[in-house]
Amino acid sequence: MEALNSIVGAVNGIVWGPAMLVLILGVGFFLQVGLKFMPILRIGTGFSLLFKGREGQGEGQISPFNALMTSLSATIGTGNIAGVATAVFLGGPGALFWMWMTALVGMATKYAEAVCSVKYRERDELGNYVGGPMYYIKNGLGAKWAWLGVAFAVFGAIAAFGIGNGVQANGVAQVLETNFGLNTSITGVILMVLTAAVILGGITRIGAVAGKLVPFMAVAYVLAGLLVLLINAGNLGHALSLVFTHAFTPSAAEGGFAGAAVWAAIRFGVARGVFSNEAGLGSAPIAHAAAETKGPVNQGLIAMLGTFIDTIIVCSITGLAIIASGAWTSGESGATLTSLAFETTLPGIGGYLIAIALSIFAFTTILGWSFYGEKCVEFLLGVKSLMPYRVLWIVMIYFGATADLGFIWLLADTLNAMMAIPNLIALALLSPIVFKLTKEFFATGGKSEEPESAPAE
Repeated sequence: MEALNSIVGAVNGIVWGPAMLVLILGVGFFLQVGLKFMPILRIGTGFSLLFKGREGQGEGQISPFNALMTSLSATIGTGNIAGVATAVFLGGPGALFWMWMTALVGMATKYAEAVCSVKYRERDELGNYVGGPMYYIKNGLGAKWAWLGVAFAVFGAIAAFGIGNGVQANGVAQVLETNFGLNTSITGVILMVLTAAVILGGITRIGAVAGKLVPFMAVAYVLAGLLVLLINAGNLGHALSLVFTHAFTPSAAEGGFAGAAVWAAIRFGVARGVFSNEAGLGSAPIAHAAAETKGPVNQGLIAMLGTFIDTIIVCSITGLAIIASGAWTSGESGATLTSLAFETTLPGIGGYLIAIALSIFAFTTILGWSFYGEKCVEFLLGVKSLMPYRVLWIVMIYFGATADLGFIWLLADTLNAMMAIPNLIALALLSPIVFKLTKEFFATGGKSEEPESAPAE
């Protein structure tokens, strides 16, 4: 096991090195500039379309609203609670600043992903809409780039078991054992049963559950987090000062915090930011491809809200709560650190709030990523692979719940980067199409879009 840890750790150091950070931030910034910062300036338009998108307005399986909720079900997970805490523990308060930067450029990335996904989606043998990086590479870039689509699908199918299954199940099992004394094996079995009840019904059932559960859990967590910040209001100014100061200067050792260089703040801020909001990974557009939408830009404007909600709102609340409460110097990490921040501020209930929030967040992430993984497998092996994949997904939840957390986090982190590389290359090459569709959309007041008719597979 130690040898495997060393190998994966060495690969992780390479794929999350300077080149990857430049690629993620560089492509996002390039898209943001090419779109003339439209994703930031048109946030209000996105929310307006989201409200209208509660009912479908075109061809697809799920409403635009439920497509975003399915996407958010996958992104709002342990990354928002344990991932942010890990970033602050390893990179200091400055890591939160770099998470923000990743999100601001990531909004353009997420927008472009959804535009391409709807533009180049197909219908499979069952009549369902399918899309994502493997399809916009195949249909947008042509045969000479086919290998890139296959690479994404392979990495995505495997990575799903890390970021979307093992990490989530393990997070739930650990936090329930710590707070309620529930055996990890029992948690694993319960998660298996609940997951099976949803994912065996496909995207329609996943979207329906996400559409109800995600808004509730997100609002509840945000309200609890705002209460923590309100109680620590006197320290909030100092917390923000630490975030901006340590984004550009090293964090000195303090209490149980070992100190961190600026590079650590950037590296862990960007890595955990991407882990949380998934902008650039190519996962979210798989869900948005199933939306009953008027067209690519409509869904893109809704999709970009996922990054804003996940990181600028939810992750910020977690990070500021950890820093303002003083818990960041405790020496704790992961969900334990976030739990400590809430428990310190809300004695007797804070820890339980985090345990419940993380459990619900992680469960919905398991649902969302099961869909992402099966669509990658379907691209490679066809619709006959769907049911076997779902059964394997359910079984692996038990192993995730009872395995070593450190190695699963490391493996998931590594596979995330392997997914991102083919997707970011494709987005850069397809950017002229994204810019053209966006320009036409706003030039005609949105009238340029008609419901997409998908090519037969």
